[in-house]
Amino acid sequence: MFHEGYDNVRRNRNGHTQDFKERGGELLDLIADYIINIRSKRVAPDVEVGYLRKLLPETAPERGEKWESIMADFMKAIMPGLVHWQHPNFHSYMSTGYSFTSVLADMLADGLGCVPFAWASCPAAVELEFLVLDWVGKMIGLPVHFLNSSGQGGGCMQGSASECVLVTLLSARHRTIQALKLTHPHREEGELLSKLVAYTSTLAHSCVEKAALIGFVKLRQLEHDVNYSLRGEVLEAAIQEDIRRGLVPFYVCATLGTTTCCSYDNLQEVGEVCTRHGIYLHVDAAYAGGAFICPEFQHYMKGVENSDSFCLNPYKLLQVNVDGSMMWVKNVKTLTSSLAVDALYLKHKHGDQSLDIRNWGIPLSRRFRALKVWFVIRTYGLEGLQARVREHVRLGKYFESKVLADERFEVVAQVTLGLVCFRMRGGNDLNERLLEKINKGGRLHMVPGMLNQSYILR
Repeated sequence: MFHEGYDNVRRNRNGHTQDFKERGGELLDLIADYIINIRSKRVAPDVEVGYLRKLLPETAPERGEKWESIMADFMKAIMPGLVHWQHPNFHSYMSTGYSFTSVLADMLADGLGCVPFAWASCPAAVELEFLVLDWVGKMIGLPVHFLNSSGQGGGCMQGSASECVLVTLLSARHRTIQALKLTHPHREEGELLSKLVAYTSTLAHSCVEKAALIGFVKLRQLEHDVNYSLRGEVLEAAIQEDIRRGLVPFYVCATLGTTTCCSYDNLQEVGEVCTRHGIYLHVDAAYAGGAFICPEFQHYMKGVENSDSFCLNPYKLLQVNVDGSMMWVKNVKTLTSSLAVDALYLKHKHGDQSLDIRNWGIPLSRRFRALKVWFVIRTYGLEGLQARVREHVRLGKYFESKVLADERFEVVAQVTLGLVCFRMRGGNDLNERLLEKINKGGRLHMVPGMLNQSYILR
């Protein structure tokens, strides 16, 4: 009886495997054709809110449906509502790296189904992640103390730069409260928490504000200079003011490549202020960080040795598809001591916290993200990736030249990478109407920004 049942299961599995191979081949063809023909599509869909409920049932099916029926509904209902992020005329939000190599590697990682939250859960995945983070850390010129091979610092992959900001803020918060308890042993932790204050630029990503909300700490958003850069003297003045008010400065998030205009905080000055006051400094280089593989852009990192953590998103410039953010910390124990929770079922003989990546972030379940980065680096090499970055920059400068050649328009921030901020000479209403008309046409897609009270197109 047992063997008969086992044979039935095996036959069924073999049938599913053959079906998987056939359907997988069909999907590869679909993806390839989609990218090849993407120029023929509108960048953004011409649909109204709630369109999908008119095309699909309100309840889930009682019985399983055929693949052909599912794909037919995908093409009829889902595809018309997509924003085509890989379209050459998609210029919204952020640049998104993409390569067939990365897609294939992601398919492989999903097919393997590994969950590398600790060395024991998947040794190869964890060790590859540490290796790849060291590779990229060296490629962008991070100080050696950030590397896994240093024995003190190290890097891993988080889901997004937003997660990097949150976990580093929580790490800094834990470090500061532990220190305050030594000098104020009789004060409640909630009282100490109410004194903490973090700092960032008004141009920092919204995730910094969200991290402060989650962490129950005050956040001061400081003004930038004429180059849209946070300077040390502004930070110093804010810190001194808060100390006089009885607050405890504990965390600064500096940005290299701001979302609005790709400006760069003065890391050298900000880092010196943080070092002087013993404040945790995180560097968010989500967009610009990938460009630092090119030596000509590494000067923006001057002063990075004074930071406690650093992150970049390889899916913005380095040909890796979403998702995955690379984060390095100067001291792994500072990070893991604030996030470690050790349940019995997670213990193993190789349970050192530096090997258990679950203690480096929020989730336990995590994807094998390092595989696609490894595949991409192996495929392109450093020279190939540098060439892609430089072409991205060349296109940005080319578009800038076209804008400057038209007296109706102006460029409103320095163009260093691929982001160009421009506007039509005139009022904000004029530029808002221009952007609305561009996006409504469907041939291009952009989003706005605000610089010095001026409405801009990015």
